[in-house]
This record gives sequence, structure tokens and C-alpha cells, in this order.
Amino acid sequence: MNIPVVRRAAASLAERVLKVNHAGENGAVHIYAGQLALAWLTAPALAEELREFKSHEERHRSIFLGELERRGVRRCRSYVLCGAGGYVLGLVTALFGRAAIAATTVAVEKVVLGHLRDQLRTLQGHDPEAVAAISSIVAEEQEHHDRSAVHAAQGKFWPAVLSPLVAASTESVIWLGMRL
Repeated sequence: MNIPVVRRAAASLAERVLKVNHAGENGAVHIYAGQLALAWLTAPALAEELREFKSHEERHRSIFLGELERRGVRRCRSYVLCGAGGYVLGLVTALFGRAAIAATTVAVEKVVLGHLRDQLRTLQGHDPEAVAAISSIVAEEQEHHDRSAVHAAQGKFWPAVLSPLVAASTESVIWLGMRL
């Protein structure tokens, strides 16, 4: 006999942060999935790196899901939107090749790293489990940023065009997720 698990809305800032981070990691997984769908054609040299980054993001998503499940908190309402939007963003940027793919990662990770660091400062001393979950992913997110910045530097047009658009979109999704 299966007993249904009751999930509740987030009650604390830490729970809202974990929900948004979980949804954001779902978006990141799907960005890489979308990019991988076309990278074989437009940026084959990046395919292995994209697969590696995607596997990191899948693990990050699992970390946040584990925390949500442990707390009995349902996932963010923006979870599906992040996945769908991420996939479309990945497909579109992959159409334009290596520099566009890398510029997307740099822009997303710059915003994400800023939020993660703010979250760690805010939650320090209040929720050690949330701090541990967030802390466990920062180094890999920084690695994604730094490795992609090397590729993005090889292009001038796409980084200049995509960075502000992707950064603003990422900020908007985080803002929305914190309110859903």
C-alpha cells in the first residue's frame, strides 16, 4: 500500500531558496540538453564539456530535491517553466555556435554565483543544511563560468549581445521563482 507523501508550501526563506535553486538547476540541465541537441553540428569540440556540465547540474538538482523532500516541501511552481525555457535557450544559442554557447553559460553562472553567495551570507547560522547544500555546488558553478569564459573570449559579437539578455532573463526567473 502506497501512502501519498504530502508536500507543503515553503515556510522559510531557506525553503524558498532551495525551491528556486532546484528549479534553476532544472533550467540549467535543460539549457545543456538543448545545446547538446545541436552542438554536434555547430560546436562539436564543446560537446564533451557540455555533457560534463550537464551531469554536474543533474547532481546539483538532485541535491536540492533531496533537501526539499527531507523537509516535505513541494517543488517551485516555476520548475517546468525553467526546464522549458532552458531548453529553448539552449537550442537557440547552440544555433550560433561555440561563442554563443559559452557566452550563455558565463552569463547564467555569473548571476547564479552572485545569488548563491548572497544566499550563503543570508542563511549562515540560520539553516546549516541549506548552507551545506548550496556550498556543495559553488565550486562546480564557478568552474562552469571560468571554463566557458575562455571560450566566450574567442568571440566578440555573441558575448556582447547575449550576456545582458541572458543575465536579465536569469534574474527575472529567480525573482519570479522566489514569489511563486
